[in-house]
Amino acid sequence: MTAVEIEYCVPCGFLDRAESVQHHLLQQFGQQLERVALVTGDDGVFTVSVDGERVWDKTEDEFDPDLILRRVRPHLRP
Repeated sequence: MTAVEIEYCVPCGFLDRAESVQHHLLQQFGQQLERVALVTGDDGVFTVSVDGERVWDKTEDEFDPDLILRRVRPHLRP
């Protein structure tokens, strides 16, 4: 099964966004995911990785939960 990690900056207050992404992923793909883990970080980090591969990074992409879902979908196993 697929494991997703959402690393977010604690001092920046990104917890709400990270929880929102986690909720969207579980709502959309819940049965296909082994886990969706929230990983604390700092220095402005906010990334989403699937099985260790970064698929979304706030330094390169605009925050859009639908975009994140589209980036995760191809990594799911049937």
